[in-house]
Amino acid sequence: MSDTNTGVPAPEGEAGLIDTDYEIGQDNIETQIGPFGLDIHNPVFAVSAGVIVLFVVAALIFPTQAADFFGWLRPALTSSFDWLFLLAGNVFVIFTVALIFTPYGSIRLGGKDATPDYSYMGWFAMLFAAGMGIGLMFFGVLEPVYHMAISAPLGTPSPFDADGVLIPENVEAARQMGLAATIYHWGLHPWAIYAVLALALALFSYNKGLPLSVRSAFYPILGERVWGWWGHVIDILAVFATLFGLTTSLGIGAQQANAGLEHVFGIPNNLTVQVILIIGITSIALVSVVRGLDGGVKVLSEINMAIAALLLLFVFFVGPTATIISDFGKGLVGYIVDLPALSNPFGREDTGYMQGWTSFYWAWWISWSPFVGMFIARISYGRTVREFIIAVLVIPTLVTLVWMSVFGGSALDQIQNGVGALAGGLDTVELAMFQMLENLPLAGITSALGIVLVLVFFITSSDSGSLVIDAITAGGKVDAPDLQRTFWVVIEGVVAAALLFGGGKDALTALQAAAITVGLPFTVILIAMCVCLYMGLSHERKYGFQKL
Repeated sequence: MSDTNTGVPAPEGEAGLIDTDYEIGQDNIETQIGPFGLDIHNPVFAVSAGVIVLFVVAALIFPTQAADFFGWLRPALTSSFDWLFLLAGNVFVIFTVALIFTPYGSIRLGGKDATPDYSYMGWFAMLFAAGMGIGLMFFGVLEPVYHMAISAPLGTPSPFDADGVLIPENVEAARQMGLAATIYHWGLHPWAIYAVLALALALFSYNKGLPLSVRSAFYPILGERVWGWWGHVIDILAVFATLFGLTTSLGIGAQQANAGLEHVFGIPNNLTVQVILIIGITSIALVSVVRGLDGGVKVLSEINMAIAALLLLFVFFVGPTATIISDFGKGLVGYIVDLPALSNPFGREDTGYMQGWTSFYWAWWISWSPFVGMFIARISYGRTVREFIIAVLVIPTLVTLVWMSVFGGSALDQIQNGVGALAGGLDTVELAMFQMLENLPLAGITSALGIVLVLVFFITSSDSGSLVIDAITAGGKVDAPDLQRTFWVVIEGVVAAALLFGGGKDALTALQAAAITVGLPFTVILIAMCVCLYMGLSHERKYGFQKL
Protein backbone atom coordinates (compact mmCIF):
# COMPACT_ATOMS: atom_id res chain seq x y z
CA MET A 1 0.00 0.00 0.00
CA SER A 2 1.05 3.58 -0.53
CA ASP A 3 2.25 5.53 2.45
CA THR A 4 4.24 8.56 3.32
CA ASN A 5 7.47 6.58 3.30
CA THR A 6 7.33 5.83 -0.41
CA GLY A 7 6.51 9.23 -1.80
CA VAL A 8 3.38 7.81 -3.45
CA PRO A 9 0.40 9.67 -1.97
CA ALA A 10 -2.37 7.64 -0.36
CA PRO A 11 -5.88 8.20 -1.78
CA GLU A 12 -7.86 11.12 -0.39
CA GLY A 13 -11.42 10.15 0.38
CA GLU A 14 -13.00 7.03 -1.04
CA ALA A 15 -11.04 4.94 -3.54
CA GLY A 16 -11.08 1.36 -4.83
CA LEU A 17 -7.91 0.02 -3.22
CA ILE A 18 -6.55 -3.35 -4.28
CA ASP A 19 -5.89 -5.69 -1.39
CA THR A 20 -2.39 -7.10 -1.95
CA ASP A 21 0.26 -8.40 0.40
CA TYR A 22 2.94 -6.60 -1.60
CA GLU A 23 4.53 -3.61 0.09
CA ILE A 24 6.15 -0.89 -1.99
CA GLY A 25 9.90 -1.34 -1.75
CA GLN A 26 9.81 -4.81 -0.17
CA ASP A 27 12.25 -6.20 -2.79
CA ASN A 28 14.57 -3.23 -2.50
CA ILE A 29 18.15 -3.28 -1.35
CA GLU A 30 18.88 -0.45 1.08
CA THR A 31 22.48 0.41 1.81
CA GLN A 32 24.79 3.32 2.54
CA ILE A 33 27.75 4.62 0.55
CA GLY A 34 29.47 7.09 2.82
CA PRO A 35 26.96 9.83 3.62
CA PHE A 36 24.71 8.76 0.73
CA GLY A 37 21.94 6.21 0.86
CA LEU A 38 20.77 3.77 -1.80
CA ASP A 39 17.29 2.24 -2.15
CA ILE A 40 17.22 0.15 -5.33
CA HIS A 41 14.95 -2.59 -6.62
CA ASN A 42 16.38 -6.08 -6.94
CA PRO A 43 16.81 -7.15 -9.74
CA VAL A 44 15.48 -4.30 -11.94
CA PHE A 45 18.28 -1.85 -11.11
CA ALA A 46 21.13 -4.34 -11.54
CA VAL A 47 19.86 -5.90 -14.78
CA SER A 48 18.99 -2.52 -16.34
CA ALA A 49 22.30 -0.87 -15.45
CA GLY A 50 24.33 -3.96 -16.43
CA VAL A 51 22.76 -4.42 -19.86
CA ILE A 52 23.03 -0.70 -20.62
CA VAL A 53 26.75 -0.71 -19.77
CA LEU A 54 27.33 -3.81 -21.94
CA PHE A 55 25.45 -2.24 -24.85
CA VAL A 56 27.47 0.96 -24.63
CA VAL A 57 30.78 -0.94 -24.47
CA ALA A 58 29.79 -3.01 -27.52
CA ALA A 59 28.70 0.11 -29.44
CA LEU A 60 32.03 1.77 -28.61
CA ILE A 61 34.13 -1.25 -29.61
CA PHE A 62 32.13 -2.06 -32.74
CA PRO A 63 30.42 1.23 -33.74
CA THR A 64 30.24 0.49 -37.47
CA GLN A 65 28.98 -3.06 -37.02
CA ALA A 66 26.39 -1.94 -34.48
CA ALA A 67 25.24 0.87 -36.76
CA ASP A 68 25.02 -1.53 -39.72
CA PHE A 69 22.98 -4.07 -37.76
CA PHE A 70 20.57 -1.60 -36.22
CA GLY A 71 20.52 0.39 -39.44
CA TRP A 72 19.10 -2.76 -41.06
CA LEU A 73 16.89 -3.70 -38.11
CA ARG A 74 15.10 -0.35 -37.74
CA PRO A 75 13.68 -0.12 -41.28
CA ALA A 76 13.01 -3.86 -41.23
CA LEU A 77 10.81 -3.44 -38.17
CA THR A 78 9.06 -0.27 -39.33
CA SER A 79 8.31 -1.77 -42.76
CA SER A 80 7.34 -5.28 -41.59
CA PHE A 81 5.22 -4.13 -38.67
CA ASP A 82 3.89 -0.85 -40.06
CA TRP A 83 0.37 -2.32 -39.93
CA LEU A 84 0.76 -3.08 -36.21
CA PHE A 85 2.11 0.36 -35.31
CA LEU A 86 -0.59 2.20 -37.28
CA LEU A 87 -3.46 0.01 -36.05
CA ALA A 88 -2.23 0.31 -32.46
CA GLY A 89 -2.06 4.10 -32.78
CA ASN A 90 -5.66 4.15 -33.97
CA VAL A 91 -6.75 1.94 -31.07
CA PHE A 92 -5.14 4.29 -28.55
CA VAL A 93 -6.87 7.35 -30.04
CA ILE A 94 -10.31 5.73 -30.18
CA PHE A 95 -9.96 4.29 -26.68
CA THR A 96 -8.85 7.52 -24.98
CA VAL A 97 -11.31 9.79 -26.81
CA ALA A 98 -14.15 7.40 -25.95
CA LEU A 99 -13.28 7.66 -22.25
CA ILE A 100 -14.04 11.39 -22.34
CA PHE A 101 -17.70 10.66 -23.09
CA THR A 102 -18.20 7.74 -20.68
CA PRO A 103 -19.13 7.81 -16.98
CA TYR A 104 -15.53 6.77 -16.28
CA GLY A 105 -14.53 10.35 -17.07
CA SER A 106 -15.78 11.51 -13.67
CA ILE A 107 -13.37 9.26 -11.73
CA ARG A 108 -10.77 11.37 -9.92
CA LEU A 109 -7.13 10.28 -9.84
CA GLY A 110 -6.14 10.03 -6.18
CA GLY A 111 -9.58 9.39 -4.69
CA LYS A 112 -12.88 11.19 -4.47
CA ASP A 113 -11.51 14.13 -2.45
CA ALA A 114 -8.09 14.50 -4.13
CA THR A 115 -6.97 17.97 -5.22
CA PRO A 116 -4.40 18.74 -7.95
CA ASP A 117 -0.80 19.38 -6.98
CA TYR A 118 -0.17 21.91 -9.76
CA SER A 119 -1.97 24.78 -11.44
CA TYR A 120 -3.08 24.40 -15.04
CA MET A 121 -0.19 26.58 -16.20
CA GLY A 122 2.46 24.58 -14.34
CA TRP A 123 0.85 21.33 -15.43
CA PHE A 124 0.71 22.26 -19.13
CA ALA A 125 4.28 23.56 -19.07
CA MET A 126 5.64 20.30 -17.68
CA LEU A 127 3.53 18.26 -20.12
CA PHE A 128 5.11 19.98 -23.10
CA ALA A 129 8.61 20.20 -21.72
CA ALA A 130 8.72 16.47 -21.08
CA GLY A 131 6.55 15.34 -24.00
CA MET A 132 7.69 16.90 -27.24
CA GLY A 133 8.87 20.46 -26.77
CA ILE A 134 12.24 19.70 -28.33
CA GLY A 135 10.57 17.94 -31.25
CA LEU A 136 8.44 20.95 -32.07
CA MET A 137 11.56 23.13 -32.11
CA PHE A 138 13.39 20.85 -34.52
CA PHE A 139 10.57 19.61 -36.74
CA GLY A 140 8.32 22.70 -36.70
CA VAL A 141 10.01 23.94 -39.87
CA LEU A 142 11.67 20.80 -41.18
CA GLU A 143 8.71 18.44 -41.41
CA PRO A 144 6.10 20.62 -43.19
CA VAL A 145 8.73 21.54 -45.77
CA TYR A 146 9.82 17.93 -46.22
CA HIS A 147 6.29 16.58 -46.63
CA MET A 148 5.34 19.34 -49.03
CA ALA A 149 8.36 18.91 -51.28
CA ILE A 150 9.68 15.36 -50.89
CA SER A 151 7.72 12.62 -49.10
CA ALA A 152 4.42 12.96 -51.09
CA PRO A 153 1.93 11.80 -48.41
CA LEU A 154 -1.09 10.04 -49.95
CA GLY A 155 0.52 10.57 -53.36
CA THR A 156 0.19 14.36 -53.31
CA PRO A 157 2.37 15.69 -56.18
CA SER A 158 5.45 17.72 -55.26
CA PRO A 159 5.37 21.43 -56.16
CA PHE A 160 8.86 21.07 -57.64
CA ASP A 161 9.98 19.33 -60.82
CA ALA A 162 13.16 17.27 -61.17
CA ASP A 163 15.22 20.43 -61.64
CA GLY A 164 13.80 22.12 -58.54
CA VAL A 165 11.60 24.52 -60.52
CA LEU A 166 8.33 25.48 -58.81
CA ILE A 167 5.12 24.10 -60.37
CA PRO A 168 2.51 26.72 -59.38
CA GLU A 169 -0.56 24.52 -59.88
CA ASN A 170 0.79 21.95 -57.38
CA VAL A 171 1.65 24.40 -54.62
CA GLU A 172 -1.67 24.77 -52.82
CA ALA A 173 -2.43 21.05 -52.46
CA ALA A 174 1.15 20.21 -51.49
CA ARG A 175 1.24 23.01 -48.93
CA GLN A 176 -1.96 21.89 -47.24
CA MET A 177 -0.84 18.26 -47.23
CA GLY A 178 2.56 19.21 -45.80
CA LEU A 179 0.85 20.79 -42.78
CA ALA A 180 -1.82 18.07 -42.41
CA ALA A 181 0.74 15.26 -42.62
CA THR A 182 2.89 16.98 -39.99
CA ILE A 183 0.01 17.62 -37.60
CA TYR A 184 -0.94 13.94 -37.93
CA HIS A 185 2.48 12.98 -36.56
CA TRP A 186 2.33 15.42 -33.64
CA GLY A 187 -1.37 15.51 -32.79
CA LEU A 188 -3.84 13.04 -31.35
CA HIS A 189 -1.94 9.81 -32.02
CA PRO A 190 1.33 10.41 -30.12
CA TRP A 191 -0.45 12.02 -27.19
CA ALA A 192 -2.93 9.13 -27.05
CA ILE A 193 0.06 6.78 -26.70
CA TYR A 194 1.30 8.81 -23.74
CA ALA A 195 -2.21 9.14 -22.27
CA VAL A 196 -2.85 5.39 -22.11
CA LEU A 197 0.25 4.65 -20.09
CA ALA A 198 0.02 7.79 -17.95
CA LEU A 199 -3.63 7.22 -17.04
CA ALA A 200 -3.04 3.55 -16.23
CA LEU A 201 -0.11 4.36 -13.95
CA ALA A 202 -1.96 7.16 -12.19
CA LEU A 203 -5.09 5.05 -11.63
CA PHE A 204 -3.34 1.96 -10.27
CA SER A 205 -0.96 3.95 -8.11
CA TYR A 206 -3.12 6.78 -6.76
CA ASN A 207 -6.46 4.95 -6.60
CA LYS A 208 -5.43 1.31 -6.16
CA GLY A 209 -2.47 1.77 -3.81
CA LEU A 210 0.12 0.05 -6.03
CA PRO A 211 3.71 1.21 -6.72
CA LEU A 212 4.21 3.94 -9.32
CA SER A 213 5.77 1.54 -11.79
CA VAL A 214 4.77 0.22 -15.22
CA ARG A 215 4.15 -3.29 -13.92
CA SER A 216 1.38 -2.09 -11.60
CA ALA A 217 -0.95 -1.47 -14.56
CA PHE A 218 -1.02 -5.21 -15.28
CA TYR A 219 -2.35 -6.31 -11.91
CA PRO A 220 -5.85 -7.02 -13.35
CA ILE A 221 -4.32 -9.62 -15.72
CA LEU A 222 -1.32 -10.96 -13.81
CA GLY A 223 -2.50 -10.59 -10.22
CA GLU A 224 0.25 -11.23 -7.66
CA ARG A 225 2.53 -12.57 -10.41
CA VAL A 226 3.11 -8.94 -11.40
CA TRP A 227 5.60 -8.69 -8.50
CA GLY A 228 7.71 -11.52 -9.99
CA TRP A 229 9.65 -11.88 -13.23
CA TRP A 230 6.70 -10.89 -15.41
CA GLY A 231 6.80 -7.50 -13.76
CA HIS A 232 10.61 -7.37 -13.72
CA VAL A 233 10.74 -7.79 -17.51
CA ILE A 234 8.11 -5.06 -18.07
CA ASP A 235 9.98 -2.57 -15.87
CA ILE A 236 13.38 -3.43 -17.36
CA LEU A 237 12.03 -2.85 -20.88
CA ALA A 238 10.67 0.49 -19.67
CA VAL A 239 14.11 1.49 -18.35
CA PHE A 240 15.78 0.48 -21.62
CA ALA A 241 13.33 2.46 -23.71
CA THR A 242 13.64 5.54 -21.53
CA LEU A 243 17.41 5.65 -21.22
CA PHE A 244 18.10 4.74 -24.84
CA GLY A 245 15.68 7.40 -26.05
CA LEU A 246 16.98 10.11 -23.72
CA THR A 247 20.64 9.37 -24.34
CA THR A 248 20.23 9.35 -28.10
CA SER A 249 18.32 12.61 -28.03
CA LEU A 250 20.99 14.16 -25.83
CA GLY A 251 23.77 13.19 -28.23
CA ILE A 252 21.94 14.11 -31.42
CA GLY A 253 20.59 17.25 -29.74
CA ALA A 254 24.12 18.37 -28.95
CA GLN A 255 24.97 18.02 -32.63
CA GLN A 256 21.88 20.03 -33.60
CA ALA A 257 22.60 22.77 -31.04
CA ASN A 258 26.21 22.92 -32.21
CA ALA A 259 25.03 23.39 -35.81
CA GLY A 260 22.84 26.29 -34.65
CA LEU A 261 25.69 27.87 -32.66
CA GLU A 262 27.96 27.69 -35.71
CA HIS A 263 25.28 29.19 -37.94
CA VAL A 264 24.45 32.06 -35.59
CA PHE A 265 27.67 32.78 -33.68
CA GLY A 266 30.38 31.06 -35.71
CA ILE A 267 31.25 28.63 -32.91
CA PRO A 268 33.07 25.64 -34.46
CA ASN A 269 30.94 22.58 -35.14
CA ASN A 270 33.10 19.81 -33.76
CA LEU A 271 33.24 17.00 -31.23
CA THR A 272 34.79 19.11 -28.48
CA VAL A 273 31.98 21.66 -28.49
CA GLN A 274 29.36 18.90 -28.57
CA VAL A 275 30.87 17.15 -25.55
CA ILE A 276 31.01 20.52 -23.71
CA LEU A 277 27.31 21.01 -24.50
CA ILE A 278 26.49 17.57 -23.12
CA ILE A 279 28.47 18.30 -19.94
CA GLY A 280 26.66 21.63 -19.56
CA ILE A 281 23.20 20.15 -20.14
CA THR A 282 23.95 17.29 -17.74
CA SER A 283 25.25 19.63 -15.04
CA ILE A 284 22.15 21.85 -15.10
CA ALA A 285 19.90 18.77 -15.25
CA LEU A 286 21.73 17.42 -12.21
CA VAL A 287 20.93 20.53 -10.19
CA SER A 288 17.33 20.45 -11.40
CA VAL A 289 16.75 16.78 -10.59
CA VAL A 290 18.15 17.18 -7.06
CA ARG A 291 15.79 20.10 -6.49
CA GLY A 292 12.88 17.85 -7.50
CA LEU A 293 9.69 18.50 -9.43
CA ASP A 294 8.66 21.75 -7.77
CA GLY A 295 12.04 23.43 -7.45
CA GLY A 296 13.64 22.15 -10.65
CA VAL A 297 11.59 20.65 -13.48
CA LYS A 298 8.53 22.87 -12.93
CA VAL A 299 10.54 26.11 -12.84
CA LEU A 300 12.57 25.32 -15.95
CA SER A 301 9.46 24.14 -17.81
CA GLU A 302 7.54 27.34 -17.09
CA ILE A 303 10.50 29.52 -18.11
CA ASN A 304 10.91 27.60 -21.34
CA MET A 305 7.23 27.72 -22.22
CA ALA A 306 7.22 31.50 -21.69
CA ILE A 307 10.19 31.89 -24.06
CA ALA A 308 8.55 29.54 -26.59
CA ALA A 309 5.33 31.58 -26.45
CA LEU A 310 7.26 34.82 -27.05
CA LEU A 311 9.06 33.33 -30.05
CA LEU A 312 5.79 31.98 -31.43
CA LEU A 313 4.07 35.37 -31.13
CA PHE A 314 7.04 37.14 -32.69
CA VAL A 315 7.08 34.88 -35.77
CA PHE A 316 3.29 35.18 -36.03
CA PHE A 317 3.23 38.98 -36.05
CA VAL A 318 6.38 39.75 -38.08
CA GLY A 319 5.94 36.84 -40.47
CA PRO A 320 3.21 36.42 -43.09
CA THR A 321 0.39 36.75 -40.54
CA ALA A 322 -2.50 36.48 -42.99
CA THR A 323 -0.93 33.43 -44.62
CA ILE A 324 -0.32 31.82 -41.22
CA ILE A 325 -3.99 32.29 -40.25
CA SER A 326 -5.00 30.78 -43.58
CA ASP A 327 -2.58 27.87 -43.07
CA PHE A 328 -4.07 27.24 -39.64
CA GLY A 329 -7.52 26.78 -41.13
CA LYS A 330 -6.30 24.76 -44.11
CA GLY A 331 -4.06 22.61 -41.91
CA LEU A 332 -6.92 21.85 -39.53
CA VAL A 333 -9.32 21.00 -42.37
CA GLY A 334 -6.67 18.92 -44.10
CA TYR A 335 -5.90 17.05 -40.89
CA ILE A 336 -9.57 16.24 -40.23
CA VAL A 337 -10.34 15.29 -43.84
CA ASP A 338 -7.18 13.23 -44.44
CA LEU A 339 -6.95 11.62 -40.98
CA PRO A 340 -8.69 8.36 -42.03
CA ALA A 341 -6.45 7.98 -45.08
CA LEU A 342 -3.25 8.92 -43.23
CA SER A 343 -3.99 6.44 -40.43
CA ASN A 344 -4.93 3.57 -42.78
CA PRO A 345 -2.15 0.93 -42.83
CA PHE A 346 -3.40 -1.07 -45.83
CA GLY A 347 -3.23 -0.56 -49.59
CA ARG A 348 -0.95 2.49 -49.37
CA GLU A 349 1.45 3.46 -52.14
CA ASP A 350 3.14 6.27 -50.21
CA THR A 351 5.34 3.80 -48.33
CA GLY A 352 8.14 6.34 -47.99
CA TYR A 353 5.90 8.51 -45.84
CA MET A 354 4.02 5.70 -44.09
CA GLN A 355 7.02 3.53 -43.21
CA GLY A 356 9.84 6.05 -43.18
CA TRP A 357 7.92 8.58 -41.09
CA THR A 358 4.65 7.37 -39.55
CA SER A 359 5.65 3.83 -38.60
CA PHE A 360 9.01 5.11 -37.35
CA TYR A 361 7.33 7.87 -35.33
CA TRP A 362 4.80 5.54 -33.70
CA ALA A 363 7.58 3.13 -32.69
CA TRP A 364 9.55 6.13 -31.37
CA TRP A 365 6.62 7.56 -29.41
CA ILE A 366 5.84 4.11 -27.98
CA SER A 367 9.46 3.63 -26.90
CA TRP A 368 9.25 7.00 -25.13
CA SER A 369 5.88 6.25 -23.51
CA PRO A 370 7.31 4.81 -20.26
CA PHE A 371 9.25 8.02 -19.70
CA VAL A 372 6.64 10.56 -20.73
CA GLY A 373 3.70 8.51 -19.42
CA MET A 374 5.12 8.02 -15.96
CA PHE A 375 6.16 11.65 -15.74
CA ILE A 376 2.65 12.78 -16.74
CA ALA A 377 1.23 10.41 -14.10
CA ARG A 378 3.47 11.93 -11.43
CA ILE A 379 2.21 15.45 -12.11
CA SER A 380 -1.50 14.62 -12.63
CA TYR A 381 -2.65 13.70 -9.12
CA GLY A 382 -6.08 15.10 -8.37
CA ARG A 383 -7.32 15.41 -11.97
CA THR A 384 -10.46 13.65 -13.20
CA VAL A 385 -10.09 11.14 -16.03
CA ARG A 386 -12.01 13.46 -18.37
CA GLU A 387 -9.92 16.48 -17.39
CA PHE A 388 -6.77 14.41 -17.75
CA ILE A 389 -7.53 13.16 -21.27
CA ILE A 390 -8.65 16.56 -22.57
CA ALA A 391 -5.50 18.18 -21.19
CA VAL A 392 -3.15 15.46 -22.39
CA LEU A 393 -4.81 14.72 -25.74
CA VAL A 394 -6.90 17.55 -27.16
CA ILE A 395 -5.12 20.71 -25.98
CA PRO A 396 -1.61 19.61 -27.10
CA THR A 397 -3.04 18.78 -30.54
CA LEU A 398 -4.43 22.31 -30.86
CA VAL A 399 -1.15 23.83 -29.66
CA THR A 400 0.74 21.67 -32.17
CA LEU A 401 -1.56 22.91 -34.92
CA VAL A 402 -0.81 26.52 -33.98
CA TRP A 403 2.95 25.90 -33.74
CA MET A 404 3.22 24.09 -37.07
CA SER A 405 1.05 26.70 -38.78
CA VAL A 406 3.24 29.55 -37.53
CA PHE A 407 6.70 28.06 -38.05
CA GLY A 408 5.89 25.69 -40.89
CA GLY A 409 3.62 28.20 -42.61
CA SER A 410 6.31 30.88 -42.49
CA ALA A 411 8.85 28.48 -43.99
CA LEU A 412 6.46 27.33 -46.71
CA ASP A 413 5.73 30.96 -47.60
CA GLN A 414 9.45 31.66 -47.99
CA ILE A 415 9.84 28.63 -50.24
CA GLN A 416 6.84 29.57 -52.36
CA ASN A 417 8.20 33.11 -52.84
CA GLY A 418 11.80 32.02 -53.42
CA VAL A 419 13.10 33.72 -50.27
CA GLY A 420 16.16 32.56 -48.34
CA ALA A 421 18.09 29.32 -48.05
CA LEU A 422 15.02 27.10 -47.71
CA ALA A 423 13.96 28.04 -51.23
CA GLY A 424 17.04 26.13 -52.43
CA GLY A 425 16.08 22.95 -50.59
CA LEU A 426 16.80 21.25 -47.25
CA ASP A 427 20.56 21.07 -47.42
CA THR A 428 21.15 20.87 -43.63
CA VAL A 429 18.14 19.64 -41.67
CA GLU A 430 19.52 20.84 -38.32
CA LEU A 431 19.47 24.41 -39.60
CA ALA A 432 15.92 24.50 -40.99
CA MET A 433 14.49 26.61 -38.16
CA PHE A 434 17.43 29.02 -38.17
CA GLN A 435 17.25 29.40 -41.94
CA MET A 436 13.60 30.39 -41.62
CA LEU A 437 14.31 32.88 -38.80
CA GLU A 438 17.17 34.61 -40.63
CA ASN A 439 14.67 36.02 -43.15
CA LEU A 440 12.69 37.75 -40.38
CA PRO A 441 13.65 40.86 -38.35
CA LEU A 442 15.95 40.50 -35.32
CA ALA A 443 17.24 37.19 -36.66
CA GLY A 444 20.23 37.15 -34.34
CA ILE A 445 18.09 37.53 -31.22
CA THR A 446 15.40 35.04 -32.28
CA SER A 447 17.98 32.47 -33.36
CA ALA A 448 19.73 32.81 -30.00
CA LEU A 449 16.39 32.30 -28.25
CA GLY A 450 15.84 29.23 -30.43
CA ILE A 451 19.15 27.76 -29.28
CA VAL A 452 18.28 28.49 -25.63
CA LEU A 453 14.91 26.77 -26.09
CA VAL A 454 16.51 23.70 -27.64
CA LEU A 455 19.03 23.40 -24.81
CA VAL A 456 16.54 23.96 -21.98
CA PHE A 457 14.07 21.50 -23.51
CA PHE A 458 16.88 18.96 -23.45
CA ILE A 459 17.57 19.78 -19.82
CA THR A 460 13.92 19.32 -18.82
CA SER A 461 13.76 16.05 -20.76
CA SER A 462 16.91 14.81 -19.06
CA ASP A 463 15.91 15.66 -15.50
CA SER A 464 12.30 14.48 -15.83
CA GLY A 465 13.49 11.27 -17.52
CA SER A 466 15.96 10.66 -14.71
CA LEU A 467 13.19 11.02 -12.13
CA VAL A 468 11.18 8.41 -14.04
CA ILE A 469 14.03 5.89 -14.36
CA ASP A 470 14.84 6.37 -10.69
CA ALA A 471 11.23 5.60 -9.70
CA ILE A 472 11.16 2.41 -11.80
CA THR A 473 14.51 1.15 -10.53
CA ALA A 474 13.51 2.01 -6.95
CA GLY A 475 10.53 -0.33 -7.04
CA GLY A 476 7.93 2.40 -7.49
CA LYS A 477 9.22 4.75 -4.81
CA VAL A 478 9.35 8.39 -5.86
CA ASP A 479 11.36 9.72 -2.94
CA ALA A 480 14.47 7.57 -3.33
CA PRO A 481 17.80 9.08 -2.18
CA ASP A 482 19.32 11.88 -4.24
CA LEU A 483 22.34 9.72 -5.06
CA GLN A 484 20.20 7.51 -7.29
CA ARG A 485 18.75 10.43 -9.19
CA THR A 486 22.27 11.78 -9.60
CA PHE A 487 23.45 8.40 -10.88
CA TRP A 488 20.92 8.28 -13.72
CA VAL A 489 21.48 11.90 -14.78
CA VAL A 490 25.23 11.33 -14.91
CA ILE A 491 24.79 8.01 -16.75
CA GLU A 492 22.74 9.72 -19.46
CA GLY A 493 25.43 12.35 -20.01
CA VAL A 494 28.34 9.91 -19.82
CA VAL A 495 26.74 7.46 -22.24
CA ALA A 496 25.87 10.20 -24.75
CA ALA A 497 29.35 11.77 -24.56
CA ALA A 498 31.12 8.39 -24.69
CA LEU A 499 29.16 7.22 -27.72
CA LEU A 500 29.64 10.54 -29.48
CA PHE A 501 33.35 10.56 -28.72
CA GLY A 502 33.95 6.90 -29.46
CA GLY A 503 31.67 6.20 -32.37
CA GLY A 504 30.15 9.49 -33.51
CA LYS A 505 26.88 9.37 -35.38
CA ASP A 506 27.20 5.64 -36.06
CA ALA A 507 27.08 4.77 -32.35
CA LEU A 508 24.27 7.21 -31.63
CA THR A 509 22.28 5.87 -34.59
CA ALA A 510 22.67 2.37 -33.20
CA LEU A 511 21.35 3.53 -29.84
CA GLN A 512 18.40 5.27 -31.48
CA ALA A 513 17.60 2.13 -33.43
CA ALA A 514 17.77 0.11 -30.20
CA ALA A 515 15.16 2.41 -28.66
CA ILE A 516 12.94 1.92 -31.72
CA THR A 517 13.40 -1.83 -31.40
CA VAL A 518 12.06 -1.70 -27.84
CA GLY A 519 8.98 0.01 -29.31
CA LEU A 520 7.79 -3.27 -30.90
CA PRO A 521 7.26 -5.31 -27.71
CA PHE A 522 6.02 -2.19 -25.97
CA THR A 523 3.29 -1.83 -28.59
CA VAL A 524 1.87 -5.16 -27.45
CA ILE A 525 2.30 -4.11 -23.82
CA LEU A 526 0.34 -0.88 -24.40
CA ILE A 527 -2.50 -2.71 -26.16
CA ALA A 528 -2.76 -5.06 -23.16
CA MET A 529 -2.58 -2.01 -20.90
CA CYS A 530 -5.76 -0.62 -22.54
CA VAL A 531 -7.57 -3.78 -21.38
CA CYS A 532 -6.12 -3.45 -17.87
CA LEU A 533 -7.04 0.23 -17.71
CA TYR A 534 -10.63 -0.50 -18.71
CA MET A 535 -10.81 -3.21 -16.03
CA GLY A 536 -9.39 -0.83 -13.43
CA LEU A 537 -11.83 1.96 -14.31
CA SER A 538 -14.74 -0.51 -14.28
CA HIS A 539 -13.68 -1.75 -10.85
CA GLU A 540 -13.42 1.80 -9.54
CA ARG A 541 -16.92 2.66 -10.69
CA LYS A 542 -18.72 -0.68 -10.29
CA TYR A 543 -17.71 -1.38 -6.74
CA GLY A 544 -18.35 2.12 -5.46
CA PHE A 545 -14.97 2.62 -3.89
CA GLN A 546 -15.05 -0.50 -1.78
CA LYS A 547 -11.81 -1.90 -0.55
CA LEU A 548 -11.30 -5.31 -2.17
